[in-house]
Amino acid sequence: MEKQKNLFYKIHNDYFKWYDLLLITIILFLGLVILGANVGYVITDPLYNFLLKYDESFTKVFIRYSETIGYWIVLIVYLLIFKAERPILKTFLPKYKGNTVKFFLIGLLVGGGMNVFCAIVAMLNKDIALYYNQFPFVKVFLVFLAVFIQSGSEEILCRGFFYQRMRREFRNPWVSVIGNALLFGALHLGNKGVTALGVLNIILFGIFMSLIIYYYESMWMAIAVHTAWNFSQSIVLGLPNSGIVFDFSVFKLDAASARNSFAYHVNFGIEGTIFSTVLIAVVIVILLVLNKKRQGDNLWILGETVFIKQKKKKDEKQAEQIAEASTEANADCE
Repeated sequence: MEKQKNLFYKIHNDYFKWYDLLLITIILFLGLVILGANVGYVITDPLYNFLLKYDESFTKVFIRYSETIGYWIVLIVYLLIFKAERPILKTFLPKYKGNTVKFFLIGLLVGGGMNVFCAIVAMLNKDIALYYNQFPFVKVFLVFLAVFIQSGSEEILCRGFFYQRMRREFRNPWVSVIGNALLFGALHLGNKGVTALGVLNIILFGIFMSLIIYYYESMWMAIAVHTAWNFSQSIVLGLPNSGIVFDFSVFKLDAASARNSFAYHVNFGIEGTIFSTVLIAVVIVILLVLNKKRQGDNLWILGETVFIKQKKKKDEKQAEQIAEASTEANADCE
């Protein structure tokens, strides 16, 4: 029994509680996703019906992305209600170490730069051809905000809620890094035109985002990378975003001339290619090399959480008991 207990705590943290079990985390995650989708629909459906009268292409993309506001609302309410989960809210706010304007801007440059680089390679290889479509500034800006909401919702759910709960359960951070990335990939299995390579790339992207959280403690940078990737791909270039193509975009793809290659996939875009696999893998390796001597984050150890307070009280009580026992033993000797 003692051996089993020791093995358990080699895998799990000392402050592990029964409600930290991975199965419970998965159930809670699915519940938040389902409830968030419904809340988002209730909020945006009247707006969709109103806007549809004026601009169909803009309305469809704007509502498709902005309806994910429901995930933000449901998750934040949940975190406020349950005290044990409340430290996760810290990762959304400026008080989290890496949540700075500097890191946010770096994230936009990295995410947008990576995606545009992939598209340039595909164009140079003559896999795709783009032509200018439109640039209504106000509508493009509004869609950018909607993409921010959508990309951010995936980050706060996967790298906020799911990742942080796994960090609370497991000692080894790689369990959380890879575990939430696998979940992130699974969420995209139903996407139009999805391929095995496309899912692999989404999983690698999830690992990339998790390492940003782990090394830089910056949810803002992760959201910025994700937002810039999706926005540049879908709205600026007009390419498939996880298999989804919208009519509203700055540039449009000449779909008739598009072809499959190492740099482009006709159904899943640049996300379904070996070139994206290599690029994201290289970025992951760069992050690991740059931070090989850096201590990664652990919200539940560095933060003043209820678990640390409980453990501290327990340690203090044990120290008092040891001191009392020592005092009694000395008295007996005398």
